[in-house]
Amino acid sequence: MNGLSTLFLGALGAMLLAQVWLGWRHMRHVRSHRDRVPTAFSDRVPLADHRKAADYTVASTRLGLIDDVTGALLLILWTLGGGLKLLDRGWRTLGHGPVFTGTAFILSVFMIMAVLNLPFSAYQTFVIEQRFGFNKTTARLFIADLLKQALLLIAIGAPLTIAVLWLMQAMGQLWWLYVWALWSGFTLVMVWAYPVLVAPLFNKFSPLRDAGVKERIQSLLKRTGFRSRGIFIMDGSRRSAHGNAYFTGFGKNKRIVFFDTLLDTLGEGEIEAVLAHELGHFRRHHVLKRLLVTFGLSLTGLYLLAWLMRQTWFYHGLGVSQPSTYAALALFLIAGPVFTFFLKPIWSWSSRRHEFEADVYAAEQADVRAMITALVKLYRENASTLTPDPVYSAFYDSHPPAPVRIAHLEALVS
Repeated sequence: MNGLSTLFLGALGAMLLAQVWLGWRHMRHVRSHRDRVPTAFSDRVPLADHRKAADYTVASTRLGLIDDVTGALLLILWTLGGGLKLLDRGWRTLGHGPVFTGTAFILSVFMIMAVLNLPFSAYQTFVIEQRFGFNKTTARLFIADLLKQALLLIAIGAPLTIAVLWLMQAMGQLWWLYVWALWSGFTLVMVWAYPVLVAPLFNKFSPLRDAGVKERIQSLLKRTGFRSRGIFIMDGSRRSAHGNAYFTGFGKNKRIVFFDTLLDTLGEGEIEAVLAHELGHFRRHHVLKRLLVTFGLSLTGLYLLAWLMRQTWFYHGLGVSQPSTYAALALFLIAGPVFTFFLKPIWSWSSRRHEFEADVYAAEQADVRAMITALVKLYRENASTLTPDPVYSAFYDSHPPAPVRIAHLEALVS
């Protein structure tokens, strides 16, 4: 062990302690408010639904904590425990070149990690989601999704990894600029292509048929100057009873997608208000801003990796005895989040700020009262807790807590 090993274990321990402390706070806070609906929702959310949301939140948070602890232990086994070193040695014995060996090494790392995470994913789906009446996924569909994800990892991940490793070897000391350009271009292509190439592999998308809703949405799109390739209904009920709506793609491939479960829950005015909120993200350039921030962070990260991969203590401090470009990349990807964990509240704060801005835009384009009733219905139908712990929420939540967001909307009404 060297100084990096000590720093890594200290950072990992601090992260794990924070995760456990935040989760414990959250569960305790939710339990303590389980038997009383917040005043702002007392005439909108039945006590039975409020208790269901509390129990669902506690169950999901508890599983998340177990996952966090297990993940920390596995990360130690991967690094200081010699897991990466053993896997690297196994691929090297085949005698292939560094690009092929590195690609096989990196893909196998992420496949093994996905397999190790399977019990948690299955428990969430078939135990917790099932217990609270949300799960619609069959075992056959669950396995089919896993196989599709594995094939996508190979079909997309393998060529991308080959290109990255080749650039890291062939482009000298400025390789990180070339890899950054490749990664940025790949990200833009995937955002553009996802709606038409990837998403249909997992769900069916059909054009919106409801004439009343369609007319209302088209009117909203016309007065906001938004163009898309269409309004689609996704068969979300095939997997879950949760409802949602989202925009996807960019340029000519922009699509508006509603879960079929959402349309069963909301009225026409409420659907219009929810869509106006999503349009607010587009009109306030939130997607573009997040992409630019992501590109900036990835450029900084690649520059840092270019320096680290020249330091032998970087490999030895994280359990890898034989330095290589692909080992450096793998170590950076799996160990890096440990050192950036405490930046999460900044990202969460920025996301919540964007949500408030989108709500203001929605208030300008649609009925605010309809937005409020839509959100209350979604909180109730999705069993979203109305009483999250404030510290936990500030650290993790991308959306404002329900009471804060509703109070903000009601202030816009007045």
